[in-house]
Amino acid sequence: MEKSNQTSVTEFILLGITNIPRLKIWLFLVFFIFYLFNLIGNLSIVVVVIYDRSLHTPMYFLLGNLSFLDFFYGTTTVPKMLAGLVMEDKKISFQSCITQLHVFHFLGSTEALLLMSMSYDRYVAICNPLRYHILMAKTACIQLASSSWATGFIYSLSHTILTSRLPFCKFNKVSHFYCDIKPLLKLACTDTHLNESLVSIVTGFVALSSFLLIVISYIFIGTHLLKIASSQGRGKAFSTCTSHLTVVLLYYGTAFCTYLRPATKDSLEQDRLTAILFTVITPALNPLIYALRNKDVKKGLSKLFLGHNLFK
Repeated sequence: MEKSNQTSVTEFILLGITNIPRLKIWLFLVFFIFYLFNLIGNLSIVVVVIYDRSLHTPMYFLLGNLSFLDFFYGTTTVPKMLAGLVMEDKKISFQSCITQLHVFHFLGSTEALLLMSMSYDRYVAICNPLRYHILMAKTACIQLASSSWATGFIYSLSHTILTSRLPFCKFNKVSHFYCDIKPLLKLACTDTHLNESLVSIVTGFVALSSFLLIVISYIFIGTHLLKIASSQGRGKAFSTCTSHLTVVLLYYGTAFCTYLRPATKDSLEQDRLTAILFTVITPALNPLIYALRNKDVKKGLSKLFLGHNLFK
């Protein structure tokens, strides 16, 4: 059946992670547990940031945005992957595939920009504490968050439109557990040089520029901390950055490995393994990283769920 965009393939088959039956069961259990941690952990942080007035600060406003994003980030891909591990039907319609691609890259790019905004917040808090409430006023926080979401949406839309217009006229087996750009480009029956260039150039620009700004922020932070005479003062200031730095390394490390190299048969296999990190594991670890290393979050969670403060 021909479509108006010259696409004859009306559905794709997601090959998933493995075809070994016993391994499928174990992977399902492990990934399901991580997915529950993702949902419970990130939702808990969103709720505590909303209801605990002591957390109504720029730092936790941005953290709430990050947790809200991670809640849906894993949900975009993991349920379909879990279903593929226990069910024979691995089909996904063309429209659903393109929608999944768009939402995944929308949330992924927005996370990169939110992490950049959070590094700016830490820079202002440590290097310009007297002007913090001016530079990170409520309006500025809303602008940082909204611009991150808007830029992520526009970035993803460019990939979505170009990918959806490609003709898929024969092969429909996607070498992945979700619809991503690179494995889909390998199935198109036309020249995909423009799309591949867009992935490398635009994705590289968004990822590298945001990462570079994070690095610059921490260079200024590090330089400022060296001027603090007290080691206790340096440790206290830097402790507010360790959770963010850990998340940055987890996110950007996997993203660079996946999207800033050409798509080959071997790289696509490696991409499936790398994708497990930033779709299953990282969104589940983020709330644990922030909750375990942040006293304010632990206080808020104990008050919310236990009715009193265990971390006085």
